[in-house]
Amino acid sequence: MANPDILVAGVLPASTDKTLAASFTVHRVTDAAAAAALAASERDAVRGLARGMHSAVDRILMESLPRLEIVANFGVGYDGIDLAYAADHGIVVTNTPDVLTEEVADTSLGLILMTVRELSAAERYLRAGEWPRRGPYRLTATLRDRTAGIAGLGRIGIAIARRLDAMGVPVVYHGRHRQPDVPYGYYADLGEMVAAVDLLILALPGSPATANIVDAAILEALGANGILINIGRGSAVDEAALIAALKHGTILAAGLDVFAREPNVPPELIALPNAVLLPHVGSASVYTRDAMGQLVVDNLKGWFADRRPLTPVPETPWPR
Repeated sequence: MANPDILVAGVLPASTDKTLAASFTVHRVTDAAAAAALAASERDAVRGLARGMHSAVDRILMESLPRLEIVANFGVGYDGIDLAYAADHGIVVTNTPDVLTEEVADTSLGLILMTVRELSAAERYLRAGEWPRRGPYRLTATLRDRTAGIAGLGRIGIAIARRLDAMGVPVVYHGRHRQPDVPYGYYADLGEMVAAVDLLILALPGSPATANIVDAAILEALGANGILINIGRGSAVDEAALIAALKHGTILAAGLDVFAREPNVPPELIALPNAVLLPHVGSASVYTRDAMGQLVVDNLKGWFADRRPLTPVPETPWPR
């Protein structure tokens, strides 16, 4: 039996590309929009789509693939896929949860420490030769007197909370629902939680419900000693409001691994000394990216073998 035809849209790890090529007939485009340039016979043959990070899978793309059955997303976040169209047309969507949870939580902890203790700024101070010239680096903030509030206590949020627990940092959380099996205080209202903490950690997915959820009012509530960490999606933060809050001392500092218009980061944000900025490296280790890629492959194999995707997203039409 011939291997199923799939479209690879966007960038995947080299190991994933190799594994896909061994099991499928692969049609490759650098960007999902470029699929329109494929011959009609190629598009008509495609039954699955392996989506690289942040490559758009919109209605137009899916309409151009009349036999499409499954979109296997590389990453736990799957914003950028037209889920309504997929559901209406029986197209299964999968993602890659769990395999990246610990890596992203590790990165979160590093970003928290870099921001609160100004570790990256202190390293730059040393490398610039300022220690012998100007003396010790200045005293910084600490985690010792802080309460952390996590917005989005999913798999990654819980893994972050577990690390903060081990460090003796009190944790509370905000989400759509109280979770009965976690030992942390719950706030149904984000603003009420933010007013009660001074370290706000965002582990939120990208969606219309979370767009700009951290706005000027939330930053005002966080306060002058407050620190914002975003490891989820850049769209959750009103970047103009954040820049103003950092400039005017409305909050103390921010540590960001994600941005609203990646890879474009506002120059005003880059220029701020009280912002620690990483280029979306939350899951970016060889080990974890290979594991994510393998789950993409396994979802496709599972679907074409017996119509059983391993990790369908909640919005997907599965089970039928």
